[in-house]
Amino acid sequence: MRALTLKLYIARHFIIGILGTFAVCALLIFMIDFVEVLRQSGKHGSVPAATLVWLTLLRLPAYTEILLAFAVLVGSIASMLQLSRRSELAVIRAAGMSVWQFISPGIVLAFILGVLTVVFYNPLAASARAQAEELFAEVFGKESNFLKTRAGSWLRQDGADGSSVLNAGGVADGGLRLFTVTIFQFDREGRFVERIEAKQATLQDGYWELQDALVAGVGRQPERYERYLVSTYLTPERVQDALGSVISLSFWQLPAVIDVVERAGLSAAPYRVQYEMLLSRPLLLICMVLFAATVSLKSFRSGGIQTMVAVGMLGGLGFFLLAEVSRQIGVAGLVSPRVAIWAPVIIAALVSTTVLLHQEDG
Repeated sequence: MRALTLKLYIARHFIIGILGTFAVCALLIFMIDFVEVLRQSGKHGSVPAATLVWLTLLRLPAYTEILLAFAVLVGSIASMLQLSRRSELAVIRAAGMSVWQFISPGIVLAFILGVLTVVFYNPLAASARAQAEELFAEVFGKESNFLKTRAGSWLRQDGADGSSVLNAGGVADGGLRLFTVTIFQFDREGRFVERIEAKQATLQDGYWELQDALVAGVGRQPERYERYLVSTYLTPERVQDALGSVISLSFWQLPAVIDVVERAGLSAAPYRVQYEMLLSRPLLLICMVLFAATVSLKSFRSGGIQTMVAVGMLGGLGFFLLAEVSRQIGVAGLVSPRVAIWAPVIIAALVSTTVLLHQEDG
């Protein structure tokens, strides 16, 4: 019973440290983004302050989700240093509790937090981001009413007249409208027919309606059309999923999107990488707790705390850089998404565990 009470006490410190760090990060992000929204509003006349605040709040969850692992790392370091500063850590260790028993509340908390953020917080962030895009368009005008696509994103589609490959600079209205459109059209036998460039495309029932289109066909001079039609079997959801932002898709949407993209003949690596990142989040947060323990369990009386904390922060930064490089390698398709995401996390877990074993058992 006493052991359970002690672990709950330690868990409370972890919760306070992690949530406190997360709140500080969220506040800083809110202020920075609010300044950016204010700058945007200055170009479009007077906008109510309440609207700008609400827009910033809608954008906040997607930004703070990125910093969750950092908040767990810093919050865990802060909570363990607090216990060490008040000599509570020394008393706990003297009572016979091992380092693994001591950090087990933090590990359990990190796992639960990771699962909850993937299952609930991530869909909330994705939904809020979509609402923010709509509000941004409403407040700042129709010219802002689109979501920029990823550079180099191409969508293969089929239609009654044959297949085509499509690229767009922006997606609006849930995939119903595209901007800065380029289409390579092929006939039913797969032979290239024409290249089409248009300022805007609107998805109708079974075809794209292009406005101000420049059509360059094989063996003929380019011609400009005010209105030009291209057949398609695509739906708005498939267009949005294929050309939109990966971050705007929730954990529950990604499996279906991966299937759609692969059926369209495109690389699903960015989506698989994002999916594996979300799956690995519980283990990632556990790694942050383990890593924090390696640099913050030293007694204050032995000195060198500042150096250890600095090493911990630099080590955490190095891990995040390694993870980002590995993620980009996975997105590029050089290694499988699973390896790209899980390898840095597993390596960090093994290294942290080894260091803790050395510190505990010598």
